[in-house]
Amino acid sequence: MIVSRPLRLALIAFVVLLALPAGAAEASPRMPICFYDDPSFRWAPASDILANLNAARAAHASLVHVLADWSQIAPEKPKNPLNGDDPAYRLSDLDALVRTAPRYNLQVFITISGTPKWANGGQTPNHPPTNLQDLTNFAHMLAARYNGRRPGFGAVTRWAVWNEPNLGLFLTPQFGPGGKIVSPAEYVKLYLAAYKGIKAGNPSAVVAAGETSNRGRNHPTGGISDSVAPATFAHLVALVDPKLPFAAWSEHPYPSEYRLGPLQKVAYPNVSLTNIDKFGASLQQWFHRRVPIWITEWGEQTAPEYVGPSPGLGGVSHAQQAKDAVTALHLAAASPYVQMFCWFILRDSSSQTWFSGLETKSGAKKPAYARFAATAGTIDGQTIAVAPNRYFTATIDVPFLTYHDLPGAPVGVTYRVYLGRSVAAIGQPLVHLAADQTVSFRVKFKPAKGMSYTMTVVVNDKHGQKATRTVALVPA
Repeated sequence: MIVSRPLRLALIAFVVLLALPAGAAEASPRMPICFYDDPSFRWAPASDILANLNAARAAHASLVHVLADWSQIAPEKPKNPLNGDDPAYRLSDLDALVRTAPRYNLQVFITISGTPKWANGGQTPNHPPTNLQDLTNFAHMLAARYNGRRPGFGAVTRWAVWNEPNLGLFLTPQFGPGGKIVSPAEYVKLYLAAYKGIKAGNPSAVVAAGETSNRGRNHPTGGISDSVAPATFAHLVALVDPKLPFAAWSEHPYPSEYRLGPLQKVAYPNVSLTNIDKFGASLQQWFHRRVPIWITEWGEQTAPEYVGPSPGLGGVSHAQQAKDAVTALHLAAASPYVQMFCWFILRDSSSQTWFSGLETKSGAKKPAYARFAATAGTIDGQTIAVAPNRYFTATIDVPFLTYHDLPGAPVGVTYRVYLGRSVAAIGQPLVHLAADQTVSFRVKFKPAKGMSYTMTVVVNDKHGQKATRTVALVPA
């Protein structure tokens, strides 16, 4: 929620403190809600882009997810690859989004994917670069450009590397001689090259691995139709490098057919929303640590917009999409591993993308929009694991304030901790905006062992700009 009022910092904090109801939130897990939609957020007419960002905010999203297609951003080899202003780079639409999204209290999440011809010997974008340093340079340039320390460029702190690398359509080869699966080992090289660049450009960046498709065959079928099941792919990645440095595993657990919906049961090692916990437990076993899961694509195309390849394989009704959107959100929120949910896409655009939007091409809202927004409003936020019987530090996303204030600007914080409907703690520290669109503050409250709490946070600047966030405090 975003408002503007010409009140002084301390007065705003006091008024908000009085206005919050005792039952402001329940102690349930919270996570960022997201829309993945390049056409709506980058390539539409300017007025539509603003309307789409506003619609995403109103649907209780806090992230927009887009693709940094290396092959499209750098179709020619740059002379100065670490300089984002090199004439070879085409970054105007991405610059505009990263700069504008905070106006709507939205952060941008970027996936890097696709190799340009000059970097892979003239082949298609699904072939990896011949020199991995070229990928490192590209990732370094992007992360530095959007590290929050360059006025006018905004900040991106969440990243992922390569779109659906378990599919030959996006990474080839998937198999080597004798049908041996080789794509996971190739992916580890890609990931580490991009990770090195992202961290060089922004050491505080959070980087996800995987971004795997929902299913795969695990045996060669030929060319771009080759695929590896997501759990098989992740397991083999872990065998190649069990200490791979990533913050989360990104997954796309779509139903294999839209009519089967979010409750579809699939055979492991394919992954859907109904066995996402099994996947999370497997990731923990393979990588020897707890691995959060980011669901970075999920959606259903609707009829009559999407016809499908044959009868019975087209889109679902608008009513069914609305019902399934709620079910999918609830399944994601119920998982102890899932820490992000992205719907693909916000608004139908053309045959270039899916017809899975919560809005039609004209911008009319499908029934799913209201149902999605109502449910997302109870889920969007952050979850912080806290140790018992000690104070803790909270870091809260506040992109809206960074649209109006530079890093280092003083802001006021009002936090209130709830146990059920009872207020357990109140605090009003003064802090400063960080370059990564966050504020950090010490919470002077000692959680009891094994107890979960909800914390509401209101952050305001000297101009009266204000942003709010709901945080779940769960036992570490």
